[in-house]
Amino acid sequence: MFASVEEVEARLEATGYLPSREISTAVYLADRLEKPILVEGPAGVGKTELARAFAAAAGRELVRLQCYEGLDEAKALYEWEYAKQLLYTQILKDRIGAAIGGAGTLAEAADRIAAEGNVFFSDRFLLPRPVLRALLSERPALLLVDEVDKADPEFEAFLLETLADGAATIPELGTLRARHPPRVVLTSNATRELSDALRRRCLHLFMDHPDAVRELAILRARAPEVPEALARQIVAAVGRLRELDLQKAPSVSETLDWARALALLGAEALDPQRVQETLSLVLKHEADVERARGKLREIAGS
Repeated sequence: MFASVEEVEARLEATGYLPSREISTAVYLADRLEKPILVEGPAGVGKTELARAFAAAAGRELVRLQCYEGLDEAKALYEWEYAKQLLYTQILKDRIGAAIGGAGTLAEAADRIAAEGNVFFSDRFLLPRPVLRALLSERPALLLVDEVDKADPEFEAFLLETLADGAATIPELGTLRARHPPRVVLTSNATRELSDALRRRCLHLFMDHPDAVRELAILRARAPEVPEALARQIVAAVGRLRELDLQKAPSVSETLDWARALALLGAEALDPQRVQETLSLVLKHEADVERARGKLREIAGS
């Protein structure tokens, strides 16, 4: 466990993630209280990256469950390897024949097979999916439930019950309990409203686009090849773009892509021409690009 918020901040920074004080505090409390964090915010602000950094800083294995419409318990928890079961059936058919040899009825044959135990529903045929992998991991794990808002509301109920109990019940094997209670980070882009039950059981953290100071620090850390003066101009330009009425405001990852591209092009400063030539790197909708083209000089700060 982390000893303090300051330790969390230092460890996250050591992984290359630059947290705000609010983020460091949320991670510290989630770790000490052993509660999930629900991280909400626009796409591209670093929600998934926070989970990766949390896992690395805490020395935990990262297990990721990517959510999507139609995700169900089987895909999230476990499945049986039916092909492997069939293969073993073929290999062991002589032993099966010997076991039921002399049986007078089908019921007697079934009883003899049952007496051998659930040999085809054992650990060797179990295929753990992310939730079960996190529960049964030999080393402490962090379960990332990414974009939980894309899953169906019914999936939330299953997830809450499993994580609250720290266990999963498999009818053929019984209840399997977590070796080490996993830390859990859920992310949401707010494409639908999440249930009150989910929110009540989680610590909540809203992540927005970073302020200019923190974004510049991220840029300098992730793209040190970008000249200092150019980095400052890029951060300022991205800030101006976010003030426009866009379908999708630029994310931090798009700021980094733009900066690296400009550095590769040998740019030492932003000007309207450079902005026009590279706008598609930072804006991903043509309508947004057209809107920005009308304000090139303003965006470039010239």
